[in-house]
Amino acid sequence: SIAILLYLARKFKTPDHWYPSDLQKRARVDEYLSWQHVNIRGKAGKLFLTKVLLPLLTGQPFPPEKLESATEELNVVLKQFEEKFLQDKPFIAGSEISLADLVALVELMQPLGAGYDLFEERPKLAEWRRRVEEAVGKQLFQEAHEGILNAKNL
Repeated sequence: SIAILLYLARKFKTPDHWYPSDLQKRARVDEYLSWQHVNIRGKAGKLFLTKVLLPLLTGQPFPPEKLESATEELNVVLKQFEEKFLQDKPFIAGSEISLADLVALVELMQPLGAGYDLFEERPKLAEWRRRVEEAVGKQLFQEAHEGILNAKNL
């Protein structure tokens, strides 16, 4: 949860870039963390749920029109994310990675795990993903997402 991430960042005095002490950068991180619950998390999770989890639980494929609707909803918030939060910056809060970037990319890995490559036709989003992965460490990032990336194979 966001509350736990913020607690851990404060308790263990993580490097400042994760949850910046600069008020403008921190406000940017907080803004994204508040926005993402019903936007990125809600829409990315819905696509994963409809494409992977519900068919797995029911044994029935999800109706294509509902899957298409979930994909369209996700595409709307991805456009908002690129325009409002990424803009022309390397990361959400500026030139360094923050908790906002980490939370955002974790949520966006769910549709990828469902077989929907949302980075394919979005070069700005793909470059941001590459920067986040490099900042975290590619091997650690892949290990952390191994389960979700293989979910469609269930």
